[in-house]
Amino acid sequence: MNLQQFRFVRETIRRDFNLTEAARNLFTSQPGVSKAILEFEDELGVQIFERHGKRIKGLTKPGHAVAQVVDRIMREIDNLKKVSDEFAKRDEGSLVIACTHTQARYVLPKVIPAFRQRFPRVHLALAEGSPPQLAEMVLHEQADLAIATESLSLTPGLETLPCYTWEHTVVVRPDHPLAELSKKKGFLLTLEHIASYPIVTYDRAFSGRRSVDQAFATHDLRPDIVLEAIDADVIKTYVDVGLGIGIIAGVAFEPARDTNLVSLPAGHLFGSQTTRIAIKSGVFLRDYVYTFIAMLTPELTEDAVRELIETK
Repeated sequence: MNLQQFRFVRETIRRDFNLTEAARNLFTSQPGVSKAILEFEDELGVQIFERHGKRIKGLTKPGHAVAQVVDRIMREIDNLKKVSDEFAKRDEGSLVIACTHTQARYVLPKVIPAFRQRFPRVHLALAEGSPPQLAEMVLHEQADLAIATESLSLTPGLETLPCYTWEHTVVVRPDHPLAELSKKKGFLLTLEHIASYPIVTYDRAFSGRRSVDQAFATHDLRPDIVLEAIDADVIKTYVDVGLGIGIIAGVAFEPARDTNLVSLPAGHLFGSQTTRIAIKSGVFLRDYVYTFIAMLTPELTEDAVRELIETK
């Protein structure tokens, strides 16, 4: 057995059993990958993959067990490289952050400039996607950490930490009836108010949309959602052109910039949401990753992160 065989097995699984894709990502040939896997199976004495002719269709029962062991071995090999880099190249490396548009646009700009100033030789990259995509990026080690509100805490293989809490806000044009009502003393926004108008809000996979839907359902209301989008900038644009009222994350409303809109806090209607940071279980983190997490959430010091992870 050798590390090359482990890499081929792991990449084949990651590429949904497509040997051509696995070979392309490993910069080798498809016949070479196929041969290495067959040799590995011969050495083990068990068949790892189910086949239909020459095509691999999935994992056998023993294959699932082998895949878990291979993943652990390769994770520890990667950890060894990171340990070496930590001491040989302490302030050099890369940090890939998987995040939603809301994090990239409204949260990370408050952190990244300071991080870059402290670690100028660390290359930063943002990988945007839906929360399930972000989780997959971390699981497949295409990203070092993920930041999102949904899905992360429910994904096996990830350790998640609370980053910050936020609430929804309703945005309307200044000439909208709700903007006028909000000026009256004692005004309190209700779900009935919101449901009376066309709504522009997030796609179902983003930014607490589930809480919004549940709130309306609990009160037996059927809101007229005329447009769903994956980021607040698009929602605010369509509110501005008169398509409807918007429901966005409160962190996405910037009074200094969004002067064409009025914000009506809606936390009392949809509850508070928790955005979380996710890292892959068992992965060695460089010191600058701990520093980045602490800059994002001061309570999450290196000791606090280690304690939270180790007690799970």
